[in-house]
Amino acid sequence: MARMKRSEQLAAMGSGGRDERPAECFDAFHERARTKEPDYVHEVVRVLTGLWALAFFRARTISSEKVPQSGPVILAPNHGSFMDHFFLGAFIRRKVQFMAKSQLFQPPLQYVYSHGGVFPLRRGHRDEEAFITARAILERGGAVAMYCEGTRSRDGKLADRPKPGIGRLALESGAPIVPVAIHGSAKVRNWRKGEFPKVTVQYGDPIRFEAVETPTRDQQMAVAEEIFGEIRVLHSGLETLGRKGVLQRVREQRRVERGKKRAATA
Repeated sequence: MARMKRSEQLAAMGSGGRDERPAECFDAFHERARTKEPDYVHEVVRVLTGLWALAFFRARTISSEKVPQSGPVILAPNHGSFMDHFFLGAFIRRKVQFMAKSQLFQPPLQYVYSHGGVFPLRRGHRDEEAFITARAILERGGAVAMYCEGTRSRDGKLADRPKPGIGRLALESGAPIVPVAIHGSAKVRNWRKGEFPKVTVQYGDPIRFEAVETPTRDQQMAVAEEIFGEIRVLHSGLETLGRKGVLQRVREQRRVERGKKRAATA
């Protein structure tokens, strides 16, 4: 990996979200993510942040059983907080690997990110390496998380439109996508004011698209819009019904499904 002094790294990251560090600075992180699964760091961070989420943000999940227990899968959540990485993966058994902005990869935390399964997306550039890494993880049966909106919402509201990247990854890989709504996380920084919002993570039904080797921009956007539409439905339910209301609706749906299965086998 190309070495840069701390002052040079900060200067290279520039302003406006663009990371001016050369691409080779991130080669080692991509290589590790492509060839190795997350190690003990992932489990340590998952347990610690899970306890934190439970204790301070009363975090709960709904329908986590919809995440496939094995095989390639893409988790596609909305993005309202730096804590979303942890909320998303804290209560499922899969070792989720995240595509995250390259600015996070600085000493000393770059060790935690890399060994925990995070890989960089070089901000401000068309970063093919990030997609190569994501596909490599999926090809070996791993789980990848990618935010549909591309960047974090500052007010907790969903973006008007998703970015095409999630559609591209879904089409190029052919892996199932699980839409995920994370509700309440945009206010986690309020802990500084003594406010601890209640965070709910709801997983939707997996969606799968036929693989396309080189999808067009229109194809990417069409798939991204469909995935984001599912996230909107989940998020809207949490917004209007609240956690208890959604849980009640989910339980009623399960009872109906069990009744149909019993009737079918009678």
